[in-house]
Amino acid sequence: MIGLVDCNNFYVSCERVFQPRLEGVPVGVMSNNDGCVIARSSELKTLGVEMGTPAFQLQQWVNQGRIHLLSSNYELYGDMSARVREVLEEFSAGVEPYSIDEMFVRFDGFDAATTLALSRTLYRNVRQFTGIPVCVGVAPTRTLAKLANRAAKKLPEYAGVCVLHGESDETRRLLECTPLGNVWGVGRRLVERLALQGIETAWDLRCADPKTIRRRFSVTLERTARELQGTPCIDMNDTDEPRQRIMTSRSFGRLTGEMSELQEAIRQHAQRGAEKLREQASHARAVLVFLKTNRHRQDLAQYSPSIVAELTEPTDDSRPIVAAAQQALAEIYRPGYRFMKAGVMLLDLVDANREQLSLLDTPDSAADRERSERLMSTLDELNQKMGRGTVRLGVRRHDAAWQLRCAHRTPRWTTQWEELLSAKA
Repeated sequence: MIGLVDCNNFYVSCERVFQPRLEGVPVGVMSNNDGCVIARSSELKTLGVEMGTPAFQLQQWVNQGRIHLLSSNYELYGDMSARVREVLEEFSAGVEPYSIDEMFVRFDGFDAATTLALSRTLYRNVRQFTGIPVCVGVAPTRTLAKLANRAAKKLPEYAGVCVLHGESDETRRLLECTPLGNVWGVGRRLVERLALQGIETAWDLRCADPKTIRRRFSVTLERTARELQGTPCIDMNDTDEPRQRIMTSRSFGRLTGEMSELQEAIRQHAQRGAEKLREQASHARAVLVFLKTNRHRQDLAQYSPSIVAELTEPTDDSRPIVAAAQQALAEIYRPGYRFMKAGVMLLDLVDANREQLSLLDTPDSAADRERSERLMSTLDELNQKMGRGTVRLGVRRHDAAWQLRCAHRTPRWTTQWEELLSAKA
């Protein structure tokens, strides 16, 4: 058996842990630059506020005190996610993060009664030790666990915990009333195609012949059908393959044409991209840099260039990647334009453990690579402990235009508390 622990309204719940006054009131968390709503409390959903609603459309409600809008605080959310995982790991060694607010947990070797009791314990303990409310869904496969979790969240009779068994009547009833669009991995277009075959519910897909599903649609959908039948077919590694390219970009808080501000933005994006490279043990052979003006500002001159800079050798070292990105920026920059966005994409990625070395390598080359690995490892370790961006290449300007608007961001409660305790120690 495998369980899915899903944090309820995660971003809002993280804010409420440290601001109890927000309990029971409509709260929304905004996207980068405080642009639109990306997370909503149940109270805000009740008011009819849709996901992606522009923040300026809600300003009147904010001024009236009817709702609260907060800037996104990803350092806080990441830390709280790690704390939830720590609680889960006390009960199971098989914890597999699926996203920042969802984690799969292994329940191998337990009978039905023990599985239900353990699920309820997780439900209580995560809330008690972290302050984050969760729902727990347990089933023989990940796809069924997703549906069990949805039932635990939507149906009051489950009280936040739902355990499904593959051949039970309870499982059949749930699948019969579940539209295909609510099945993990079945998108809108696929729902339309399946409807033409008379397959409209999760139960219909479960009863369909898997080989026919594979022939008419795909092997991925065949796996989903088998998972609904109770046969595990989807492994987390299937959805965690290394990316073929890594993009890091962000809109500016305000338009800018200053070369120094663009250089800083590109430097930060390139350094973050290199960190992601090292996280998935890849090397990049080339760097793409792009700039964008605001095409909706017809009163301003338009110029949105991009350029690819080839690296001398595949690398995950931040220094040559940042240097190549800065050189590329210098080639495409033109004065007189006001840019709204800049970004860096790392291209032509290769597995760091399978890289083919040059026949011209010398002992000095091997020593340089070893020093580079030690330096980057130290850099990543410091940033993981002290917070992303604590150690960076170059000097950061705190008034730079490229930085995000975050006028309503709450403090980094958890990180700052740790810094305070360290200082006192």
